[in-house]
Amino acid sequence: MSLENTVKIIPFTTALIKPIKTLNLEWLKKYFKVEPKDEIVLSNPQGEIIDKGGMIFYAKYKKEIIGTVSLIKIDDTTFELSKMAVTDGVQGLGIGKKLIEQCINIAEERGIKKLILYSNKKLLPAIHLYKKFGFVEIFLEDGVYERADIKMERITN
Repeated sequence: MSLENTVKIIPFTTALIKPIKTLNLEWLKKYFKVEPKDEIVLSNPQGEIIDKGGMIFYAKYKKEIIGTVSLIKIDDTTFELSKMAVTDGVQGLGIGKKLIEQCINIAEERGIKKLILYSNKKLLPAIHLYKKFGFVEIFLEDGVYERADIKMERITN
């Protein structure tokens, strides 16, 4: 049985407040830097994401949290797919795919019309994955994240 088939996607609970920060800091420090906006959101995911109408999901393998993704509410019909991270050692094994599938399924269930995301073109596997799920490049406004050089959106069915 593959790792992907034994990974469960679970929702945020207050008991799982730390993994979103740990997982995101791991990849941010590896590829970029932690920006002030990241520090604010990752230090208080309950207040900055959940309490504002957003959602956080985790990929759990056995008893370990190995991935995370968030849907940050922009307005009633638009959410930002954000704070997606998969721990080193299990990247490339379909965990990101499962996390994105969860976000798309939730968006469709809840009538969310548009998902947006910000990324960096040097993260080729991530960009490829987003395109595979129907995200297309759109105009990138200034000042959201220093590291972002691409903005993408997906209109849900």
